Amino acid sequence: MATRFLPLLAALLLAACTSAPSRGEPAGASFVVVRHAEKASDTERDPDLSAAGRERAQRLAERLAGDGIVAAYTTDYRRTRQTVVPAAGARRVEPVVYDAQQPAEAFAARLKAAHPRGTVLVAGHSNTVPGIVAALCGCSVEPMPETEYDRLSTIRIAPDGSTRLEVTRYGAPAHAP
Repeated sequence: MATRFLPLLAALLLAACTSAPSRGEPAGASFVVVRHAEKASDTERDPDLSAAGRERAQRLAERLAGDGIVAAYTTDYRRTRQTVVPAAGARRVEPVVYDAQQPAEAFAARLKAAHPRGTVLVAGHSNTVPGIVAALCGCSVEPMPETEYDRLSTIRIAPDGSTRLEVTRYGAPAHAP
C-alpha cells in the first residue's frame, strides 16, 4: 500500500524543490537602480569617474555585498561601467550593456522577464534612472537633478507581482536638499 503513494510523494517533493527559493535567495526579484557615480569631467563626452566617483563605486559594492547580485546592467559609457564593476566583479558577474536610448518600459519588461529572482544592479543616468525605476515599480518617481549621485532605488517584486520601492542614499552626500 505504501508503494502506491511513492509517486505522489516524489511529485510533491519535486514541486516543493522547484518552486521555493533556495536558502539565502530572496523570493521574487530585487532591482537596485543607481545613477553612475561622479564623473571626472563635464566637458568630455565619455569621461571616467573622478576620485569621488571611484570611492562611491566602492561604497556601492560594500552596500550590496550581501545581496547576492545575479546580474548587472550598464549603459555603454565609462562612468556607468566603472560604477558597477566593483560590485559586479566581487560576485564574478559580467555586466551587460544596454541601450540608454531604449524606452524605460521596454527595458524594465526585459529585466523582469530575464530575472524573476535574485538581485539585479542597474546603472543609468540622471535622465534615465527615474524612468527605469518608475517602469519597474509602476509608481511615480521624483526627477533626478544633475548634481545627485547618491540615490539608491531598490524595487522589490514579490512572486505575486506586487512591488515595493525603497529609496535610500549611499556613500557621501552628493546633492543639495
